[in-house]
Amino acid sequence: MAVVSWMEILLLTGLVVGCYWNSLSCGFVFDDVSAILDNKDLRPATPLRNLFLNDFWGTPMAEERSHKSYRPLTVLTFRLNYLFSELSSASYHLLNVGLHSVVCVLFLRFCRLFLDKTSSLVAALLFAVHPIHTEAVTGVVGRAELLSSIFLLAAFLAYTRSNGADQSIVWTPIAVTVVLVAAATLCKEQGITVIAICCVHEVFVAQGFTLPMLLDTLLQVLRGKDGFPYAVLQTLLKLIVLIISTLLLVIIRVQVIQSQLPVFTRFDNPAAVSPTPARQLTFNYLLPLNAWLLLNPSELCCDWTMGTIPLVESPLDLRNLATLAFYSLLGLLAFHSLRHSHSSAKTVLMALSLIVLPFIPASNLFFPVGFVVAERVLYVPSMGFCVLVAHGFRIVSHKRHLRKISWLMIGVLLATHAVKTFNRNWDWESEYTLFTSALKVNKNNAKLWNNVGHALENQNNYEKALRYFLQATRVQPDDIGAHMNVGRTYKNLNKSKEAEDAYLVAKSLMPQIIPGKKYATRVAPNHLNVYINLANLIRTNDSRLEEADQLYRQAISMRPDFKQAYISRGELLLKMNKPLEARDAYLRALELDSTNADLWYNLAIVNIEMKEPSEALKNFNHALELNPRHKLALFNSALLMQESGEPRFRPEANRRFLTYVQEEPDDANGYFNLGMLAMDANENTAAERWMREAIRLQTGFRSALFNLALLYSQSRRELDALPVLDELLRHHPEHVKGLILKGDILMNHKKDTQGAKVCFQRILSMDPTNVQGKHNLCVVYFEERDLPRAERCLEETLALAPHEEYVRRHLGIVRGKMAAMSVAGQPLNPASAEGAATPSMKEEKKGGGGKEEEEGRGATGSAGAGSKKNVRKSSSAESLSGNSQSELLDDGQADKQQRTKSKSTKEIKDIEKKRAAALKRLEEIERILSGD
Repeated sequence: MAVVSWMEILLLTGLVVGCYWNSLSCGFVFDDVSAILDNKDLRPATPLRNLFLNDFWGTPMAEERSHKSYRPLTVLTFRLNYLFSELSSASYHLLNVGLHSVVCVLFLRFCRLFLDKTSSLVAALLFAVHPIHTEAVTGVVGRAELLSSIFLLAAFLAYTRSNGADQSIVWTPIAVTVVLVAAATLCKEQGITVIAICCVHEVFVAQGFTLPMLLDTLLQVLRGKDGFPYAVLQTLLKLIVLIISTLLLVIIRVQVIQSQLPVFTRFDNPAAVSPTPARQLTFNYLLPLNAWLLLNPSELCCDWTMGTIPLVESPLDLRNLATLAFYSLLGLLAFHSLRHSHSSAKTVLMALSLIVLPFIPASNLFFPVGFVVAERVLYVPSMGFCVLVAHGFRIVSHKRHLRKISWLMIGVLLATHAVKTFNRNWDWESEYTLFTSALKVNKNNAKLWNNVGHALENQNNYEKALRYFLQATRVQPDDIGAHMNVGRTYKNLNKSKEAEDAYLVAKSLMPQIIPGKKYATRVAPNHLNVYINLANLIRTNDSRLEEADQLYRQAISMRPDFKQAYISRGELLLKMNKPLEARDAYLRALELDSTNADLWYNLAIVNIEMKEPSEALKNFNHALELNPRHKLALFNSALLMQESGEPRFRPEANRRFLTYVQEEPDDANGYFNLGMLAMDANENTAAERWMREAIRLQTGFRSALFNLALLYSQSRRELDALPVLDELLRHHPEHVKGLILKGDILMNHKKDTQGAKVCFQRILSMDPTNVQGKHNLCVVYFEERDLPRAERCLEETLALAPHEEYVRRHLGIVRGKMAAMSVAGQPLNPASAEGAATPSMKEEKKGGGGKEEEEGRGATGSAGAGSKKNVRKSSSAESLSGNSQSELLDDGQADKQQRTKSKSTKEIKDIEKKRAAALKRLEEIERILSGD
């Protein structure tokens, strides 16, 4: 066997890169969204074992909605991509291009077994540039084909070494073959078909049998004339080992899919649910259609489902002629290759094996699949096609008069295919370009109209998306999904009435439950979302909550294992103030999926509503055990710990908030709560840092600004607090406690009574009954020595709060001061008292007792499309410190000189001692009262 040279490897690799380099600029489109963007199995936080429990799309294999595509090794390569580049699409496409190059090199080695050096290179070059491969190479999900093909070719090449020089069996290559077949099958199901290719090679190539020879040997054995020849026995032994290995793999595969086939609808594959003979005629017609795509890949389409290919409903349909021609040609080639033992016959036979055997699982002939035609499944069959073309080229080129024309033809073929492949890659640049290119090929596929609508919807171009969705309903009036798309788009356009009408049309197309009869129809899980969407729409009207609940219950009655219905119903029951029933709904959903972190999170939210913080924390912890980086569980569990006020929870709450801000670095709420924790722990430097970060991320963050100002005030950095309060009041001019704190600082630390007065007057203009603002304004009047006004102000304050003892006490102090000044003959208004001594005055504030905290963010998780929000509030209310920073004191210093002029020095000293003692007692009383 000729080996592959480095020059040939470089040639193939260079050609592949030249054809596919532009695929690196393509994004994640079509099935890539489900397999990559929405697949949690790619995330490092997901346990590796989940790759072997879930299908290709991340759905548990046990669930009916599972596609049953078991490809853990392929998903593992996606996970490695994510590990190195997360969701950078270029790295995923780059690896696909590299894998296609490897397949081309292995295919060249395969061709060297049956073709000469030149012809085998032609086959490999044609395979490298064939446009039919763009879906498998440029579409990221096509990696399943690439990986499976690598192991398939490697398994076959290993098996060819199982014959020893003396025709003995070499078991090591057979064992390697079985391992590689298993690996191919774990990449994609069709990998197991290489066993059949090995069997064909063993019988008709390695042992040199022809069909007449086999029949003759069998007849002789049956007649008892002769036993099995030794070579035949050896062949049988090897075949038995291969067949047993295949059966074991099939049994394991059946066990993995829970002995259930996936649910496909007539929209996925119309022929699969069609009656006889339409089903058989259509499925057989699809074979020549696939062959035509290999021969003439000029019109390629990413989606051939629904009405793309009309059903062949009658034997008189002219398309049946194509089916007859295909089977006739295939039969002639097979008959020729099986009757003769020369090398040409063996080449054709192996080419036919590569075309037919790997295609059988996707042919619909033995079991239905979820598509009509899929270009990516032609990846391996195209190898056999390329071998046939190269074999024909070899025959023609050996004829001298046709040699130049054959080289010219193959050169033109390679060039046109390369250009077509390069241009086809641009179609995969985005979902919009992909689906609009598909609509150019056929306009009878409602799914394509829907997908263009989805692409426009993702761009928030709802008006244009609606036109495509409506066209989908016209192309396929019974397409439930199209009507659901119309309803959702109307909802996004705030046209609730039209949205509800569209959902009702979709609902009317669902199979109806007949009373008294057992409901047995299999319903596609995504179609059941019509009940969820309709219920979610009408429950925005509080008068229709019961109607929405009825829809959720109807969905559950149709599919008792419909997890999303329980989740949505639980949210509704919480809104209806039925936490016990909501808890039951979530517990039922957990019976269906106990490994869903979102469900444990939702249950914890119910526990909070039921005032069960310990149970809530326990369920938050369950969610975090399943997903240690569950953002909402991290945030709300830390919040719950913070609210508890227990110091033992503080380190863990801090750790969870830190993890949360790693996951959500742009969410100011995470930093704010870290700041609140630091304030609770008297870690002022850290608290200032976190509050500053929260304010940087969210301009005008009310609670962060206020608490930062409060932090400065409590740290005796009142002047640093003023610019923060100015920023707060610029964004929130009616922030009462910010005004109180600013007024307090202006009056007591800046001695700016006018500025303080403006703050307190603004409070009273917003709320004339605000006792704290009113009282502090009275203090300003006192500081301005306007005692009559201070008296009237305190009387008004006492009328608002007759039970506030400190107001009554301060009123008594003012009145006493006024009486003393009257006796001394001093004026009571500030203008005439301008030259009098300034009395000592302080302000006593009665605050709300604490800090201000912003609403935290929380949401109920969701396993389906469309999770709902359930907002929780943060831990504390805002307030100023309860400790008095200033008090009103009765100070008689202003009239001291007037009253002592006629007294002796001794009397003056006695009076001063008594006054000092009285002031000391009064200050002590005020301190005690302030502390209370």
